[in-house]
Amino acid sequence: MISKAEVEHIAALARIELDEEEKEKYAEELSGILKFAQKLKEYDTRDVLPATHVFPLKNVYREDRTERPMYREKVFSNAPEKEDGHFKVPSIL
Repeated sequence: MISKAEVEHIAALARIELDEEEKEKYAEELSGILKFAQKLKEYDTRDVLPATHVFPLKNVYREDRTERPMYREKVFSNAPEKEDGHFKVPSIL
């Protein structure tokens, strides 16, 4: 069980103020969460594989393939300004 004093300590660490009614409520709720966690320890999970996602997702990235490179003239064709093979942008400093 989580005591009211422990709830006060947690609230102080989180820098939140709780009234007496909230302290009692959160002590009860946190105790319930811990009881549930303890209940989970009763189950044998040795043969359960760890999961990173609840759905069986596979790699959703596209296939890696080589393509012809873009030529400099085409890359700079729509650039408003260019200088010495680079895009020219306004200075911000």
